[in-house]
Amino acid sequence: MCGIVAAIAKRNVTVILLEGLKRLEYRGYDSAGLALLEPDSHALITRKVVGKVAALEEAVDGARGNVGIAHTRWATHGKPNHINAHPHTSGSVAIVHNGIIENYQTLRDQLIAKGYVFASQTDSEVIAHLMHEALKTEASLVAALQTTVQQLRGAFSIAAMQADNPNVIAVAKKDSPLVIGVGIEENYVASDPLALRQVTDRFVYLQDNETAEITLQGYTIYNVGGEAVEREIERATDEIESIDKGEFRHFMLKEIFEQPKALKDTLMGRTGNDAVLEQAFGSEASDIFDQVKAVQIVACGTSYHAGIVAKYWLEDWAGIPCNVEVASEYRYRKTVTLPNTLFVTISQSGQTADTLAALDKSKSQGYLASLAICNVASSALVRNSDLVFLTQAGIEIGVASTKAFTTQLIALQLLAIALGRRSNINAEREKQLVKGLMDLPVFAAAVLQLNSHIQTISHHFTERHHSLFLGRGVQYPIAMEGALKIKEISYIHAEAYPSGELKHGPLALVDSDMPVVAVAPSGDLLEKIKSNLEEVAARGGKLYVFADENAGFTNDEQTTVINIPHCQESIAPIIYTLPLQLLSYHVAVNKGTDVDQPRNLAKSVTVE
Repeated sequence: MCGIVAAIAKRNVTVILLEGLKRLEYRGYDSAGLALLEPDSHALITRKVVGKVAALEEAVDGARGNVGIAHTRWATHGKPNHINAHPHTSGSVAIVHNGIIENYQTLRDQLIAKGYVFASQTDSEVIAHLMHEALKTEASLVAALQTTVQQLRGAFSIAAMQADNPNVIAVAKKDSPLVIGVGIEENYVASDPLALRQVTDRFVYLQDNETAEITLQGYTIYNVGGEAVEREIERATDEIESIDKGEFRHFMLKEIFEQPKALKDTLMGRTGNDAVLEQAFGSEASDIFDQVKAVQIVACGTSYHAGIVAKYWLEDWAGIPCNVEVASEYRYRKTVTLPNTLFVTISQSGQTADTLAALDKSKSQGYLASLAICNVASSALVRNSDLVFLTQAGIEIGVASTKAFTTQLIALQLLAIALGRRSNINAEREKQLVKGLMDLPVFAAAVLQLNSHIQTISHHFTERHHSLFLGRGVQYPIAMEGALKIKEISYIHAEAYPSGELKHGPLALVDSDMPVVAVAPSGDLLEKIKSNLEEVAARGGKLYVFADENAGFTNDEQTTVINIPHCQESIAPIIYTLPLQLLSYHVAVNKGTDVDQPRNLAKSVTVE
C-alpha cells in the first residue's frame, strides 16, 4: 500500500528517503515522489514519477535537502499519473498522505470557494490547501496540522513540511500506521519501521488522533486535546532480513522455498513434550481458553482462506462452533455474538484496515477476548489484541502471500489443538497431531523438489483464460487459495468449488479448453473425489490432480497426476498449498506478468 518516509537532519536526507521507499516497495504502488527543502535557500524541491522508485532516483538527479518527505502511492482517488502522485503542495506547504479522506469532496468545494485551485484528482490535496489556509492564523506547522485534521473524516497518516518553517516536520495519525524513528541529532518518520532500519533501531509508535512535531533535536507528541504526552521509545530487536532475491528470479519464488524454515521457526518454542504450549498465545491464554465456547474469525484475502481451514479443525477437533467472515463484511453488518466467543483476527501485516476496523468493532460486541495471528510484532493489530500469536514467516516481499499463509495455518492448528484438548483431544491424539506438525518442514522440503515437474506442467496453462480448482472438505479452502494465487499473479480467471458441487452448475463450464485442478490427498473423502473427477473426464475436461502418491491416480490422455508424498491427514492442507503456489508462480512467469507486484494489488491494504 502507500508508504511514507520523512527525515530531518544536518546531512542530505535524499538517500535516506529513497532507501526507505525501496524498503517499502513490497507493499505495491503505482507512483512515487519526494519533496526536499534545499539546504541554503530552503526552496521547495519536488520530484514525482509514475512507476518505480528507481525512476524517482533518476529524477532526483542530485537534488539535496536537510528536510524531506517521500511517498509511494497506490491509487484510490484519481488515476496513477504524475499529477496525482505525492507530495502535494499548496504555496510553501508540502504533504504526503496515506489513507482515505471520506469528506474530501465537501472540503474541496469549500476550498475552491475560497479561491484554491486543485491540480489533482486526489483526496489528499485538500490536506495541503487546508494547512496553507490554517497557517494564515496558526503560529506553527504542527498547530496548522492539528487544525486541519479536526476537519478530516476518514483514515490518515500525514507528514507535512513548509519552506517558510524549514526546521520541523509535522505528522498526524488516525487509523493508519505511523512511527517516529529516533536518531542522534536527526529524526525520521515512516509508515513502517522497516523503512528506517538502515538509520535507526529506536522507534516511537504514534496512537490514533495524535500529532507530533519532529525536529533535529527531538520530537513532541500531542494528544487530541493538544497536550504534550510522553511515549516510551521501543528498540527493535527482531532481525531484519536483507531484502535480496539471492539466487531466485523473484521474491515470490524465494519465499515459497523459504517455507520449510518459516514453518520450523513458527513451531519453535510453541510445542514441547508432544503437547502445545499455550503460553505461545499469551500469559492469560490458558485461563481464556478454559472459557471459550465458540470462535469468530475475521480476515481478508489469503488470511480469510486460512480462517476457513481453521473452521474445519476447530469444529472437528474442538467440537465448538466457528464462524469465519470477511472483515469488510463483518464491520458493516449487525452481528450476534454467542456467549464466551473468542474473536480471532488474522493478518500478515497487522495493518489491514478492514481487519483493524473489525477488531475495533468487536470490543463493543461482548466477546470473551481477542486473539491476533500476525507476522509483525509492532503492528496495530498486535498492540490492540488481548492475545497474540506471532508467526515467524520473516519479511514477505511478494504481494501474493505464500509463507505467511502456511505459518498462519500452523498458528490456527495449534489453537485448534489447544482448545480441543479441553474436550475432544486426548493426550495420545494431541501427541499425534503435534508430531504431524513437527514433520512439516521435512514434507515441505520434499514437495518443493517437484518444482521442475510443476514448471513443465505450467506451460499447459499459459494460453488458457479460465481454470477451475476443486477440493473437498478441508481441502476446499486450499483450492480457493490456489485459485486466488493464479488470479493474482497470472491474471487467469480462476474459480474454486467444492468438488461435490460440480453437478450443481460448474460442470457446465468444463470442456477441453478449461483446465481443472484438483486437490486429492488420502482420507475419508478420497473415493468421492475420484467420482467427482470422473464427471470432469467424461465431459472432455483436462485434469491436473495433486494427489497422494498412494491414492491410485494414473496419468492418461486427459489426466496429469502430480504425486505428493504421503503425509498425516492433519497437515495435508498445509502441504498441498505449496505445489499450488509453484503452479501459479510458473504460469505467471510464462505469461510475463510482474510476479512480485501484480497490477492493481498492494501488499498491505491500509485503506478500505
